[in-house]
Amino acid sequence: MKLAVIGGCGVRSPLLAKSLAGRAQTLNISQIVFMDISTERLEVYGSLAMGIFRALAPSIKFSLTTDAALAITDADYVITTIRAGGDAMRARDERIALSHNVIGQETVGVAGFSFAMRSIPVLIEYCKKVRGLAKPHCKVFNFTNPAGLVSQALIDAGFDFTYGICDAPSGLLRQIAKLYNAKEIRGECFGLNHLSYFNSIVVDNLDITEHLLQDEHVLKNSDLRFFPKSLLTHKGTLPNEYLYYYYYPDIALSNILKCGKSRGEIIEVLTAEMTDALKNTNSFESALSVYSKHYARREHSYMTNETGIKCEKPFTFDLKSQEAGGYADVALKYIELSQSAKGGDMVLCVPNTNSIPGLEETDVVEVTCTVSSSGCMPHKFDNISTLDLDLIRRVKLYERLAVKAILQHDISVGIDALFANPLCGSFSIAEKLAKTYFELNCEYCDLGNYE
Repeated sequence: MKLAVIGGCGVRSPLLAKSLAGRAQTLNISQIVFMDISTERLEVYGSLAMGIFRALAPSIKFSLTTDAALAITDADYVITTIRAGGDAMRARDERIALSHNVIGQETVGVAGFSFAMRSIPVLIEYCKKVRGLAKPHCKVFNFTNPAGLVSQALIDAGFDFTYGICDAPSGLLRQIAKLYNAKEIRGECFGLNHLSYFNSIVVDNLDITEHLLQDEHVLKNSDLRFFPKSLLTHKGTLPNEYLYYYYYPDIALSNILKCGKSRGEIIEVLTAEMTDALKNTNSFESALSVYSKHYARREHSYMTNETGIKCEKPFTFDLKSQEAGGYADVALKYIELSQSAKGGDMVLCVPNTNSIPGLEETDVVEVTCTVSSSGCMPHKFDNISTLDLDLIRRVKLYERLAVKAILQHDISVGIDALFANPLCGSFSIAEKLAKTYFELNCEYCDLGNYE
Protein backbone atom coordinates (compact mmCIF):
# COMPACT_ATOMS: atom_id res chain seq x y z
CA MET A 1 0.00 0.00 0.00
CA LYS A 2 1.02 3.59 -0.61
CA LEU A 3 0.77 6.55 1.76
CA ALA A 4 1.34 10.15 0.68
CA VAL A 5 1.88 13.17 2.91
CA ILE A 6 0.94 16.52 1.35
CA GLY A 7 2.95 19.22 3.08
CA GLY A 8 5.27 16.55 4.38
CA CYS A 9 8.40 18.59 4.96
CA GLY A 10 7.49 20.98 7.74
CA VAL A 11 9.19 21.14 11.14
CA ARG A 12 7.26 18.09 12.34
CA SER A 13 8.41 15.89 9.46
CA PRO A 14 11.11 14.04 11.47
CA LEU A 15 8.48 13.13 14.10
CA LEU A 16 6.14 12.05 11.31
CA ALA A 17 8.88 10.03 9.63
CA LYS A 18 9.76 8.25 12.86
CA SER A 19 6.14 7.22 13.48
CA LEU A 20 5.64 6.02 9.92
CA ALA A 21 8.96 4.20 9.74
CA GLY A 22 8.24 2.40 13.00
CA ARG A 23 4.85 1.01 11.99
CA ALA A 24 4.58 1.00 8.20
CA GLN A 25 5.62 -2.60 7.68
CA THR A 26 3.20 -4.04 10.23
CA LEU A 27 0.39 -2.11 8.50
CA ASN A 28 1.38 -3.39 5.05
CA ILE A 29 2.47 0.05 3.84
CA SER A 30 5.29 -0.45 1.36
CA GLN A 31 5.59 3.01 -0.24
CA ILE A 32 5.63 6.46 1.40
CA VAL A 33 5.95 9.80 -0.37
CA PHE A 34 6.50 13.17 1.29
CA MET A 35 5.33 15.98 -1.01
CA ASP A 36 6.06 19.66 -0.36
CA ILE A 37 5.90 22.75 -2.58
CA SER A 38 9.11 24.15 -1.06
CA THR A 39 12.41 22.85 -2.42
CA GLU A 40 14.17 24.34 0.61
CA ARG A 41 12.01 22.34 3.03
CA LEU A 42 12.53 19.23 0.93
CA GLU A 43 16.28 19.67 1.21
CA VAL A 44 16.35 20.55 4.91
CA TYR A 45 13.55 18.55 6.54
CA GLY A 46 13.04 16.03 3.75
CA SER A 47 16.65 14.89 3.98
CA LEU A 48 16.17 14.34 7.72
CA ALA A 49 13.09 12.23 7.01
CA MET A 50 14.99 10.29 4.37
CA GLY A 51 17.76 9.56 6.88
CA ILE A 52 15.23 8.36 9.44
CA PHE A 53 13.69 5.90 7.00
CA ARG A 54 17.12 4.61 5.99
CA ALA A 55 17.97 4.07 9.66
CA LEU A 56 14.67 2.56 10.82
CA ALA A 57 12.91 1.10 7.78
CA PRO A 58 15.29 0.69 4.82
CA SER A 59 12.90 -1.73 3.11
CA ILE A 60 10.19 0.94 2.78
CA LYS A 61 10.23 2.74 -0.57
CA PHE A 62 10.49 6.35 0.62
CA SER A 63 10.67 9.35 -1.70
CA LEU A 64 10.40 13.15 -1.79
CA THR A 65 8.70 15.26 -4.44
CA THR A 66 7.23 18.67 -5.26
CA ASP A 67 4.70 17.01 -7.59
CA ALA A 68 1.33 16.49 -5.87
CA ALA A 69 -0.06 14.40 -8.73
CA LEU A 70 2.91 12.05 -8.53
CA ALA A 71 2.52 11.71 -4.75
CA ILE A 72 -1.24 11.09 -4.87
CA THR A 73 -1.38 8.71 -7.84
CA ASP A 74 -2.39 5.20 -6.67
CA ALA A 75 -2.27 6.22 -3.00
CA ASP A 76 -4.27 4.23 -0.46
CA TYR A 77 -3.95 6.92 2.20
CA VAL A 78 -3.16 10.64 2.12
CA ILE A 79 -2.27 12.90 5.04
CA THR A 80 -2.67 16.64 4.47
CA THR A 81 -0.68 19.02 6.66
CA ILE A 82 -0.16 22.25 4.76
CA ARG A 83 0.43 25.87 5.76
CA ALA A 84 -0.72 28.05 2.88
CA GLY A 85 1.05 31.39 3.18
CA GLY A 86 3.66 30.08 5.57
CA ASP A 87 4.50 31.15 9.12
CA ALA A 88 4.64 34.81 8.14
CA MET A 89 0.95 34.83 7.20
CA ARG A 90 0.01 33.11 10.44
CA ALA A 91 1.89 35.76 12.38
CA ARG A 92 0.14 38.48 10.39
CA ASP A 93 -3.30 36.89 10.94
CA GLU A 94 -2.79 36.89 14.70
CA ARG A 95 -1.25 40.37 14.83
CA ILE A 96 -4.29 41.79 13.01
CA ALA A 97 -6.57 40.26 15.65
CA LEU A 98 -4.42 41.57 18.50
CA SER A 99 -4.56 45.09 17.02
CA HIS A 100 -8.29 44.95 17.87
CA ASN A 101 -7.61 43.46 21.34
CA VAL A 102 -9.01 40.12 20.21
CA ILE A 103 -7.31 36.73 20.62
CA GLY A 104 -6.05 35.60 17.23
CA GLN A 105 -4.85 32.03 17.92
CA GLU A 106 -4.97 30.19 14.61
CA THR A 107 -7.42 27.45 15.57
CA VAL A 108 -9.89 28.75 18.16
CA GLY A 109 -9.31 32.46 17.62
CA VAL A 110 -10.46 34.72 14.81
CA ALA A 111 -7.16 34.32 12.93
CA GLY A 112 -8.31 30.78 12.17
CA PHE A 113 -10.88 32.29 9.80
CA SER A 114 -8.08 33.93 7.81
CA PHE A 115 -5.98 30.76 7.83
CA ALA A 116 -8.99 28.73 6.66
CA MET A 117 -9.47 31.14 3.75
CA ARG A 118 -6.07 29.99 2.50
CA SER A 119 -6.27 26.34 3.56
CA ILE A 120 -9.70 25.39 2.27
CA PRO A 121 -9.35 26.30 -1.43
CA VAL A 122 -5.97 24.57 -1.64
CA LEU A 123 -7.17 21.43 0.15
CA ILE A 124 -10.24 21.20 -2.08
CA GLU A 125 -7.92 21.08 -5.08
CA TYR A 126 -5.83 18.35 -3.44
CA CYS A 127 -9.00 16.35 -2.67
CA LYS A 128 -10.05 16.66 -6.30
CA LYS A 129 -6.70 15.13 -7.23
CA VAL A 130 -7.27 12.34 -4.71
CA ARG A 131 -10.66 11.61 -6.25
CA GLY A 132 -9.14 11.45 -9.73
CA LEU A 133 -5.71 9.90 -9.14
CA ALA A 134 -5.68 7.87 -5.93
CA LYS A 135 -7.15 4.42 -5.47
CA PRO A 136 -10.98 4.38 -5.22
CA HIS A 137 -10.94 3.49 -1.53
CA CYS A 138 -8.35 6.14 -0.58
CA LYS A 139 -8.84 7.91 2.76
CA VAL A 140 -7.61 11.44 3.49
CA PHE A 141 -6.55 12.41 7.02
CA ASN A 142 -6.51 16.17 7.42
CA PHE A 143 -4.21 17.72 10.02
CA THR A 144 -4.21 21.18 8.45
CA ASN A 145 -5.40 23.88 10.84
CA PRO A 146 -7.92 25.01 11.80
CA ALA A 147 -8.61 21.27 11.59
CA GLY A 148 -12.27 21.29 12.65
CA LEU A 149 -13.25 24.15 10.36
CA VAL A 150 -11.26 22.74 7.43
CA SER A 151 -12.70 19.25 7.94
CA GLN A 152 -16.19 20.77 7.94
CA ALA A 153 -15.47 22.49 4.62
CA LEU A 154 -14.22 19.28 3.00
CA ILE A 155 -17.31 17.37 4.10
CA ASP A 156 -19.57 20.21 2.91
CA ALA A 157 -17.76 20.16 -0.44
CA GLY A 158 -18.64 16.48 -0.86
CA PHE A 159 -15.36 14.79 0.07
CA ASP A 160 -16.79 12.10 2.33
CA PHE A 161 -13.52 10.14 2.30
CA THR A 162 -11.86 12.72 4.57
CA TYR A 163 -11.30 12.57 8.33
CA GLY A 164 -10.00 15.31 10.60
CA ILE A 165 -7.19 14.25 12.92
CA CYS A 166 -5.62 15.93 15.94
CA ASP A 167 -3.00 14.66 18.37
CA ALA A 168 -4.32 16.54 21.42
CA PRO A 169 -6.86 13.93 22.66
CA SER A 170 -4.56 10.97 22.08
CA GLY A 171 -1.67 12.98 23.54
CA LEU A 172 -3.52 13.46 26.84
CA LEU A 173 -4.40 9.77 26.99
CA ARG A 174 -0.77 8.87 26.32
CA GLN A 175 0.43 11.23 29.08
CA ILE A 176 -1.98 9.69 31.59
CA ALA A 177 -1.07 6.14 30.55
CA LYS A 178 2.62 6.91 31.08
CA LEU A 179 2.03 8.49 34.49
CA TYR A 180 -0.02 5.47 35.59
CA ASN A 181 2.22 2.91 33.89
CA ALA A 182 -0.95 1.60 32.26
CA LYS A 183 -1.11 -1.35 29.90
CA GLU A 184 -4.35 -0.12 28.34
CA ILE A 185 -6.18 3.20 28.34
CA ARG A 186 -9.33 4.41 26.63
CA GLY A 187 -11.52 7.46 26.92
CA GLU A 188 -14.86 8.87 25.87
CA CYS A 189 -14.31 12.23 24.18
CA PHE A 190 -16.95 14.62 22.85
CA GLY A 191 -17.03 18.12 21.35
CA LEU A 192 -15.29 19.87 18.49
CA ASN A 193 -11.66 20.06 17.48
CA HIS A 194 -9.79 22.01 20.19
CA LEU A 195 -13.07 22.21 22.10
CA SER A 196 -13.52 18.72 23.47
CA TYR A 197 -13.86 16.98 26.82
CA PHE A 198 -13.18 13.51 28.19
CA ASN A 199 -16.07 12.48 30.45
CA SER A 200 -14.56 9.05 31.07
CA ILE A 201 -10.99 7.71 31.28
CA VAL A 202 -10.55 3.97 31.82
CA VAL A 203 -7.13 2.56 32.73
CA ASP A 204 -6.72 -1.22 32.76
CA ASN A 205 -10.51 -1.64 32.94
CA LEU A 206 -10.88 0.77 35.90
CA ASP A 207 -12.64 4.13 35.47
CA ILE A 208 -10.32 6.66 37.11
CA THR A 209 -11.99 9.88 35.92
CA GLU A 210 -12.88 11.15 39.40
CA HIS A 211 -9.45 10.24 40.72
CA LEU A 212 -7.71 12.07 37.87
CA LEU A 213 -9.45 15.31 38.75
CA GLN A 214 -7.83 15.13 42.21
CA ASP A 215 -4.42 13.73 41.24
CA GLU A 216 -1.93 16.59 41.69
CA HIS A 217 0.82 14.61 39.92
CA VAL A 218 -1.30 14.23 36.78
CA LEU A 219 -2.55 17.80 36.91
CA LYS A 220 1.03 19.07 37.01
CA ASN A 221 2.60 16.71 34.47
CA SER A 222 0.04 16.60 31.68
CA ASP A 223 -1.72 19.11 29.45
CA LEU A 224 -4.21 19.58 32.28
CA ARG A 225 -1.55 21.77 33.93
CA PHE A 226 -3.00 24.86 32.28
CA PHE A 227 -6.23 24.65 34.29
CA PRO A 228 -6.81 25.40 37.97
CA LYS A 229 -7.89 22.34 39.92
CA SER A 230 -11.01 24.22 40.95
CA LEU A 231 -12.21 24.37 37.33
CA LEU A 232 -11.59 20.67 36.72
CA THR A 233 -13.46 19.55 39.83
CA HIS A 234 -16.25 22.03 39.06
CA LYS A 235 -16.63 20.68 35.52
CA GLY A 236 -16.11 17.01 36.31
CA THR A 237 -14.56 16.45 32.89
CA LEU A 238 -11.05 16.61 31.45
CA PRO A 239 -10.81 19.49 28.93
CA ASN A 240 -8.72 19.85 25.82
CA GLU A 241 -5.96 22.35 26.60
CA TYR A 242 -7.29 24.82 24.01
CA LEU A 243 -10.40 25.32 26.11
CA TYR A 244 -8.17 27.60 28.18
CA TYR A 245 -8.85 30.32 25.62
CA TYR A 246 -12.62 30.01 26.11
CA TYR A 247 -12.58 29.81 29.91
CA TYR A 248 -9.87 32.41 30.53
CA PRO A 249 -9.86 34.75 27.49
CA ASP A 250 -9.13 37.82 29.60
CA ILE A 251 -6.04 36.25 31.14
CA ALA A 252 -4.84 34.80 27.83
CA LEU A 253 -5.24 38.12 25.99
CA SER A 254 -3.57 40.07 28.80
CA ASN A 255 -0.62 37.65 28.86
CA ILE A 256 -0.18 37.76 25.07
CA LEU A 257 -0.26 41.56 24.99
CA LYS A 258 2.16 41.72 27.92
CA CYS A 259 4.53 39.34 26.16
CA GLY A 260 4.31 41.44 23.00
CA LYS A 261 4.36 38.43 20.68
CA SER A 262 1.68 36.08 19.41
CA ARG A 263 2.29 32.34 19.17
CA GLY A 264 2.58 32.71 15.40
CA GLU A 265 5.31 35.33 15.75
CA ILE A 266 7.22 33.11 18.17
CA ILE A 267 6.91 30.09 15.87
CA GLU A 268 8.06 32.13 12.87
CA VAL A 269 11.32 33.02 14.65
CA LEU A 270 11.90 29.55 16.10
CA THR A 271 11.33 27.86 12.74
CA ALA A 272 13.65 30.24 10.90
CA GLU A 273 16.39 29.66 13.47
CA MET A 274 15.94 25.89 13.29
CA THR A 275 16.04 25.89 9.49
CA ASP A 276 19.19 28.03 9.38
CA ALA A 277 20.91 25.80 11.93
CA LEU A 278 20.01 22.64 10.03
CA LYS A 279 21.43 24.09 6.82
CA ASN A 280 24.82 24.30 8.51
CA THR A 281 24.99 20.66 9.60
CA ASN A 282 27.24 18.24 7.76
CA SER A 283 25.93 14.83 8.85
CA PHE A 284 22.68 13.05 9.64
CA GLU A 285 23.70 12.63 13.29
CA SER A 286 24.51 16.32 13.76
CA ALA A 287 21.24 17.26 12.03
CA LEU A 288 19.30 15.08 14.50
CA SER A 289 21.06 16.76 17.40
CA VAL A 290 20.34 20.26 16.07
CA TYR A 291 16.73 19.33 15.38
CA SER A 292 16.24 17.94 18.87
CA LYS A 293 17.67 21.09 20.46
CA HIS A 294 15.55 23.50 18.44
CA TYR A 295 12.33 21.49 18.56
CA ALA A 296 12.69 21.36 22.35
CA ARG A 297 12.56 25.17 22.38
CA ARG A 298 9.32 25.01 20.41
CA GLU A 299 7.81 22.42 22.76
CA HIS A 300 8.83 24.28 25.91
CA SER A 301 7.21 27.49 24.66
CA TYR A 302 3.87 25.79 24.00
CA MET A 303 1.06 27.93 25.52
CA THR A 304 3.57 29.42 27.95
CA ASN A 305 2.99 33.07 27.07
CA GLU A 306 -0.79 32.66 26.99
CA THR A 307 -1.10 30.87 30.34
CA GLY A 308 2.03 31.89 32.22
CA ILE A 309 2.72 28.21 32.86
CA LYS A 310 5.98 26.75 31.62
CA CYS A 311 6.45 23.24 30.28
CA GLU A 312 9.15 21.62 32.39
CA LYS A 313 9.12 18.23 30.69
CA PRO A 314 12.41 17.69 28.83
CA PHE A 315 12.23 16.95 25.10
CA THR A 316 14.74 14.84 23.20
CA PHE A 317 14.30 13.44 19.73
CA ASP A 318 15.54 9.89 20.32
CA LEU A 319 15.56 7.89 17.12
CA LYS A 320 15.80 4.59 19.01
CA SER A 321 12.99 5.12 21.49
CA GLN A 322 9.67 3.38 20.95
CA GLU A 323 7.67 6.47 21.92
CA ALA A 324 6.39 8.39 18.91
CA GLY A 325 2.96 9.97 19.14
CA GLY A 326 1.81 12.93 17.11
CA TYR A 327 -0.76 13.14 14.37
CA ALA A 328 0.88 10.35 12.35
CA ASP A 329 0.00 7.90 15.10
CA VAL A 330 -3.66 8.98 14.87
CA ALA A 331 -3.73 8.24 11.15
CA LEU A 332 -1.86 4.97 11.66
CA LYS A 333 -4.26 3.88 14.39
CA TYR A 334 -7.18 4.37 11.98
CA ILE A 335 -5.36 2.26 9.38
CA GLU A 336 -4.66 -0.44 11.95
CA LEU A 337 -8.24 -0.57 13.25
CA SER A 338 -9.76 -0.45 9.77
CA GLN A 339 -7.79 -3.57 8.87
CA SER A 340 -9.25 -5.39 11.87
CA ALA A 341 -12.62 -7.13 12.02
CA LYS A 342 -12.77 -6.51 15.77
CA GLY A 343 -11.61 -2.90 15.54
CA GLY A 344 -11.34 -0.50 18.45
CA ASP A 345 -11.92 3.05 19.65
CA MET A 346 -10.16 6.30 18.76
CA VAL A 347 -10.91 10.03 18.56
CA LEU A 348 -11.62 11.51 15.12
CA CYS A 349 -13.27 14.53 13.52
CA VAL A 350 -16.26 13.07 11.68
CA PRO A 351 -19.82 14.03 10.70
CA ASN A 352 -22.01 14.11 13.79
CA THR A 353 -24.85 11.82 12.63
CA ASN A 354 -26.54 11.47 16.06
CA SER A 355 -23.45 11.68 18.30
CA ILE A 356 -24.04 15.08 19.96
CA PRO A 357 -27.62 16.29 20.43
CA GLY A 358 -28.63 19.66 19.04
CA LEU A 359 -26.19 19.58 16.13
CA GLU A 360 -26.90 18.82 12.49
CA GLU A 361 -26.05 15.37 11.14
CA THR A 362 -23.41 16.83 8.81
CA ASP A 363 -21.75 18.98 11.49
CA VAL A 364 -18.19 17.75 11.94
CA VAL A 365 -17.49 16.90 15.59
CA GLU A 366 -14.50 15.50 17.47
CA VAL A 367 -15.64 12.37 19.29
CA THR A 368 -14.60 8.87 20.22
CA CYS A 369 -15.44 6.50 17.36
CA THR A 370 -15.38 2.74 16.91
CA VAL A 371 -13.34 1.97 13.81
CA SER A 372 -13.16 -1.45 12.18
CA SER A 373 -13.19 -3.07 8.76
CA SER A 374 -16.94 -2.38 8.78
CA GLY A 375 -16.45 1.39 8.94
CA CYS A 376 -16.37 4.25 11.44
CA MET A 377 -19.16 4.73 14.00
CA PRO A 378 -19.12 7.80 16.30
CA HIS A 379 -20.24 7.18 19.89
CA LYS A 380 -23.38 8.84 21.20
CA PHE A 381 -23.28 11.36 24.06
CA ASP A 382 -26.58 12.14 25.75
CA ASN A 383 -25.65 13.71 29.08
CA ILE A 384 -23.73 16.80 28.03
CA SER A 385 -24.14 19.74 30.40
CA THR A 386 -26.15 22.72 29.16
CA LEU A 387 -23.14 25.05 29.39
CA ASP A 388 -20.84 22.69 27.47
CA LEU A 389 -23.47 22.08 24.82
CA ASP A 390 -24.10 25.82 24.48
CA LEU A 391 -20.38 26.49 23.86
CA ILE A 392 -20.17 23.61 21.37
CA ARG A 393 -23.20 24.90 19.47
CA ARG A 394 -21.89 28.48 19.42
CA VAL A 395 -18.50 27.48 18.04
CA LYS A 396 -20.10 25.12 15.53
CA LEU A 397 -22.29 28.02 14.37
CA TYR A 398 -19.09 30.03 13.83
CA GLU A 399 -17.53 27.16 11.89
CA ARG A 400 -20.61 26.58 9.77
CA LEU A 401 -20.88 30.27 8.87
CA ALA A 402 -17.14 30.54 8.24
CA VAL A 403 -17.22 27.62 5.80
CA LYS A 404 -20.19 29.15 3.99
CA ALA A 405 -18.44 32.53 3.77
CA ILE A 406 -15.27 30.98 2.37
CA LEU A 407 -16.91 28.55 -0.09
CA GLN A 408 -19.31 31.22 -1.36
CA HIS A 409 -16.83 34.13 -1.13
CA ASP A 410 -19.40 36.08 0.90
CA ILE A 411 -17.96 38.79 3.13
CA SER A 412 -21.34 39.49 4.79
CA VAL A 413 -21.53 35.88 5.99
CA GLY A 414 -17.90 36.22 7.09
CA ILE A 415 -18.90 39.11 9.36
CA ASP A 416 -21.63 36.95 10.92
CA ALA A 417 -19.14 34.11 11.38
CA LEU A 418 -16.60 36.25 13.20
CA PHE A 419 -19.31 37.82 15.35
CA ALA A 420 -20.43 34.31 16.34
CA ASN A 421 -16.93 33.34 17.47
CA PRO A 422 -16.99 33.57 21.31
CA LEU A 423 -13.52 35.13 21.31
CA CYS A 424 -14.70 38.08 19.21
CA GLY A 425 -18.15 39.05 20.48
CA SER A 426 -18.23 42.48 18.82
CA PHE A 427 -20.06 43.15 15.57
CA SER A 428 -18.02 46.27 14.80
CA ILE A 429 -14.76 44.37 15.25
CA ALA A 430 -16.14 41.46 13.21
CA GLU A 431 -16.82 43.87 10.35
CA LYS A 432 -13.26 45.25 10.47
CA LEU A 433 -11.69 41.80 10.72
CA ALA A 434 -13.76 40.33 7.88
CA LYS A 435 -12.83 43.16 5.52
CA THR A 436 -9.16 42.95 6.46
CA TYR A 437 -8.95 39.17 6.17
CA PHE A 438 -10.78 39.08 2.83
CA GLU A 439 -8.38 41.70 1.46
CA LEU A 440 -5.37 39.90 2.90
CA ASN A 441 -6.31 36.59 1.29
CA CYS A 442 -7.48 37.78 -2.12
CA GLU A 443 -4.70 35.72 -3.71
CA TYR A 444 -6.28 32.56 -2.34
CA CYS A 445 -9.98 33.47 -2.32
CA ASP A 446 -11.71 35.25 -5.20
CA LEU A 447 -13.43 38.28 -3.69
CA GLY A 448 -15.83 38.81 -6.61
CA ASN A 449 -17.52 42.20 -6.30
CA TYR A 450 -17.00 42.76 -2.57
CA GLU A 451 -15.89 46.23 -1.57
